[in-house]
Amino acid sequence: MIKELAKSIREYKAASILTPVFVSLEVVLECLIPFIIAQLVNSIDVGAGNTIDVNQILMYGGILIAMAVASLAFGALSGAFCAKASAGFAKNLRKDLYYKIQDFSFENIDKFSTPSLVTRMTTDITNVQFAFMMIIRIAVRSPLMMIFSLVMTFYMGGNLGWIFLGVVPPLALILFLIMIKVLPLFQRLFKKYDKLNESIQENVRGMRVVKSFVREDYEKKKFDKASTELQLDFTKAERILAINTPIMQFFFYAVLSSVLFVGSYMILKTAGATINVGDVSQLIVYGMQILMSLMMFSMVFVMIVMSIESARRICEILNEKSTLTSPENAVTEVADGSVDFVDVNFKYASTAERNVLENIRLHIDSGETIGIIGGTGSSKTSLVNLISRLYDVTDGEVKVGGRNVKEYDLTALRNQVAVVLQKNELFTGTIKENLRWGNPDATDEELIEACKLAQADEFVSGFPDGYDTHIEQGGANVSGGQKQRLCIARALLKKPKILILDDSTSAVDTRTDALIRKAFREYIPQTTKIIIAQRTSSVEDADRIIVMDGGRIDAVGTHKQLLGKNAIYTEVYNTQNKGGDENA
Repeated sequence: MIKELAKSIREYKAASILTPVFVSLEVVLECLIPFIIAQLVNSIDVGAGNTIDVNQILMYGGILIAMAVASLAFGALSGAFCAKASAGFAKNLRKDLYYKIQDFSFENIDKFSTPSLVTRMTTDITNVQFAFMMIIRIAVRSPLMMIFSLVMTFYMGGNLGWIFLGVVPPLALILFLIMIKVLPLFQRLFKKYDKLNESIQENVRGMRVVKSFVREDYEKKKFDKASTELQLDFTKAERILAINTPIMQFFFYAVLSSVLFVGSYMILKTAGATINVGDVSQLIVYGMQILMSLMMFSMVFVMIVMSIESARRICEILNEKSTLTSPENAVTEVADGSVDFVDVNFKYASTAERNVLENIRLHIDSGETIGIIGGTGSSKTSLVNLISRLYDVTDGEVKVGGRNVKEYDLTALRNQVAVVLQKNELFTGTIKENLRWGNPDATDEELIEACKLAQADEFVSGFPDGYDTHIEQGGANVSGGQKQRLCIARALLKKPKILILDDSTSAVDTRTDALIRKAFREYIPQTTKIIIAQRTSSVEDADRIIVMDGGRIDAVGTHKQLLGKNAIYTEVYNTQNKGGDENA
């Protein structure tokens, strides 16, 4: 896990190394300063009643000022490099995580929920960033400070050093026991974070539905429940971690009392021969440094405990292998828009009991217009998802342009297969920027031509800013039909060899639907057009119509061939046309 995360340090290695270097120099100076102060105090104590050596005092004073300035400089440098390293590490980690997700197949994305991915990109990375910051600075400072201070206590106080050393093992044991107790709680916490984010995302995305059904109170209660569960677990974890502070204070005051008692006794007994006032006073300072080091280490410990689960969740994404990859020596040119399904079976998960698609045998000529119709759950979308290799078949093979889709470079294949979904997505930006998703280099004239084919130019031109009209997040400021037509235009700009419309004219009227299909016939005759529809009127003029039922092809034929001869198609047609003339 550490090795995987360390890959994201990259160009910030120098800053990550310089941080502990400057921290070490700072610690050395901070541990020497009490020693110099002790020498200063002892020289004054010795000179009491005698002639005080002012030059010696000035010398010690000058050394202390120089060491304090140098310590401050090293501390500032370590802080600056630490900030650069931790922020840069988080930036790279966030980038690596985002790029990894972009390469995921639909199967990979199905494995992780969207709210969980959002939590990993935000909360988890922030936790790991803070942990990294503490590791390269405080986690270096604390043990070094403790070791150097312990050495100095033995050097200056002799056997008094054992008092300080004696508190380290019990504190280490207590911290270890706390970690064992708290870690499982944090593992549960992040799963509840995912649920909370899921509740928020679902509510915001479906706000119109929530308000139309007056379910605000229900959603509030659902959110409160998730939030309360998170709060209770956090409270329990924090309550256990809070034990650190009183334990540290107890040991601090116990050590302080012991040093003062034993040190004072030794001064009085030996009249300062073994140890004197300056040494005892600075031993207390070293004791504070040791216990403060342990306190800081406990803070690092808490942050690391919190980040372990975050790091594991991040590495889970980084180590995930995409189920779809381009082969070596991949084909980069798609010959034409022909499509073949050869004995295809498909299921979304290897553990699934039944196939979503079964025994699919189908040939589609390049330039042919194919309609697909069938009831809900008949696997129409699953069928077309295999063409652009959004999923891989379980058995059999899918061919595009006469070659197995697994032979193609994924980018090359998908650039030649444009898909317009029923639930279309527009992104924040202008209409031009959204359209150029289809072709970044498209001219304004090409944008207008594509919009005319998709019957979108008229309403776009009617906007005050025309093609420079700003689209709000998710396309909230355009209607469903307008959004569908813009997405069709975006797909046309790819100039694909295969165009798939997955019920993507469901929000437009039948006249506009007919005009779009007419434009397809006249202006892109060489493009293979596959139209999934609920309305038979959307596929009546198709070269062939595929009727799907339960993941199988029930029938293939023209409108006239299917009407009256195929029960499913006839029933759908009669239902939509209220029993009209079957020969129409």
